[in-house]
Amino acid sequence: MKIRIVRIGNSQGIRIPKPLLEQTGLRDEVELSVQDDALVIRPARKARAGWAEALREMARRGDDALLDQARSGMSSWDKDGWEW
Repeated sequence: MKIRIVRIGNSQGIRIPKPLLEQTGLRDEVELSVQDDALVIRPARKARAGWAEALREMARRGDDALLDQARSGMSSWDKDGWEW
């Protein structure tokens, strides 16, 4: 299918036919990228999409320990450096 690039204000754009929008599930927001010489339009992903599954996988592998776990006791600076 060929379509024309049209002027939209100071930019240019395309009008995507309704059947293509319905077929692809594109809605209000999309993500654009360039791959080789093609412009790729994908549905926008929701923020943090897939995080729950990734965290479950980390827990399954035992790779979910906090990196800044509470230290045992205070350092000498904690004891002597603070003025209360």
